[in-house]
Amino acid sequence: MHSERFDLTQKFLAQMLAVRRSSVSEVAGALAADSCIRYSRGTITILDRARLQAHACSCYEVIRETLDAALPPHADTTRH
Repeated sequence: MHSERFDLTQKFLAQMLAVRRSSVSEVAGALAADSCIRYSRGTITILDRARLQAHACSCYEVIRETLDAALPPHADTTRH
């Protein structure tokens, strides 16, 4: 995500990952306890991106670079 805050329900995330909703709740709770994210009512706010990335698997960086190349962030239209 190119935003620090986005909507994502536990139910939807569980379906995407083919895991139980309780597993998503457990992991989200652990990431929140480590101050990586805040998760409330289907809204995730990234508090510490570097800490969150440290929890990710080693393939994260490869996937991130591939996605950024295919779908670059929108240009800031407020700059002149």
